[in-house]
Amino acid sequence: METPIRDAATTILLRRGQGEPRVLVGQRGRGAVFMPGKFVFPGGAVDAEDYEHEVGGALSPRCTERLAKEADPALVRALPVAALRELREETGLVVEDASALSFVFRAITPPNRPRRFDARFFLADADAVVGDVDDFSRAEDELAHIQWVTLSQVQEFDLPFVTRVVLAEVQEMLNGPLPPDRVPFYDHRGAVGQVRNLR
Repeated sequence: METPIRDAATTILLRRGQGEPRVLVGQRGRGAVFMPGKFVFPGGAVDAEDYEHEVGGALSPRCTERLAKEADPALVRALPVAALRELREETGLVVEDASALSFVFRAITPPNRPRRFDARFFLADADAVVGDVDDFSRAEDELAHIQWVTLSQVQEFDLPFVTRVVLAEVQEMLNGPLPPDRVPFYDHRGAVGQVRNLR
């Protein structure tokens, strides 16, 4: 039986101003069904509650337009809610305004995985965090070793392939405008994956 594909949202927090830019990652448990032991960005599946709750602000019109190409309006509204909820749950950090998010990447998990996700990745500056960006004391127990890592150092971590691809794209976006002029989409809904750009 084909594994169902669940919608998911991920937040890439980028911290600048102290030398080389850093991103926030944490390690999944060794016993996790999906990507055990891997270092990842905070994120997860869209829950039913994400359709009911709201956050302050709104995504830019460009981000909203891109998301709406293959998502209904209710999901477009739920995705940033899920991204910020997962960030809060997994790291304890709070971003209250969806306007801080830029839709920068989309990937669908390849077939033959124990779980599959249609994940939208949102980039946000650490300046949008309310409070101390180094205080992870309110994090739940899903991620361990939560830390800020430079873009060069994080390449030495045990990362999923898709995370490495996203990091390369983020590196290219550092000096450009947000949202970017294109959003890479790794589409693995068919037997053969396709890579295309959302414009």
